[in-house]
Amino acid sequence: MTKHISERTRWTIVIAFAIAMAWVEAASVFYIRALVDRIEPYQASPLPEGAMTGTLGHVELWREAATLLMIATLGILAGRTWRRRIGYAALAFGAWDIFYYVFLRLISGWPRTLLDWDILFLLPLPWWGPVLAPVSIALVMIVWGTLATQSSDGATDPRWAWALGWVGIVLALAVFTIDAWRALPNGREAVLQVLPTTFNWSLFWLALMLIGLPALHRVASLPTKKWVR
Repeated sequence: MTKHISERTRWTIVIAFAIAMAWVEAASVFYIRALVDRIEPYQASPLPEGAMTGTLGHVELWREAATLLMIATLGILAGRTWRRRIGYAALAFGAWDIFYYVFLRLISGWPRTLLDWDILFLLPLPWWGPVLAPVSIALVMIVWGTLATQSSDGATDPRWAWALGWVGIVLALAVFTIDAWRALPNGREAVLQVLPTTFNWSLFWLALMLIGLPALHRVASLPTKKWVR
């Protein structure tokens, strides 16, 4: 039955699911931060040792892993080819991430600006960065996901674009986790107490440009590609 659903309809369904999932994510994070008195994450002892080493810490790590599994599953179910499956997963991730911050602002009043620092992820180490950074990556994911899912099956990305894109992903991960890696030799407690003071915007924008190369290549080739209905 699902094979008769148009790609545009699939796109709409995936976006709707991602937005609903973003509300659940924002609500869950609000509950957790309220429990540890960290509605605003950028403050002294951002990840309290007692909370993060107990049951709550393990629950949060598994929740993050489950979120990634849900997004991957959504992509697999929505796409008819592996290219479209990855595209729908990227689309869902991008929409989910952006609306997560929108809903968190509505629920808690935070973030106040796009430059507020946030703990983006905890696996395998805490990721830190201003809200603008993950939102920028999410926008690129939405663009590429849309192009990958709505263009014809014959549309492909060159290997060089993907290779450079993966270099960009590694660079972005390094920018987000560098402070946690530096604290790692001092033990888990030191990692949990990390509070970055600077963000390497120059390296991040380079990483973002590389990550966006597959999307830029698709945009450049739009006149010669057929779009699906």
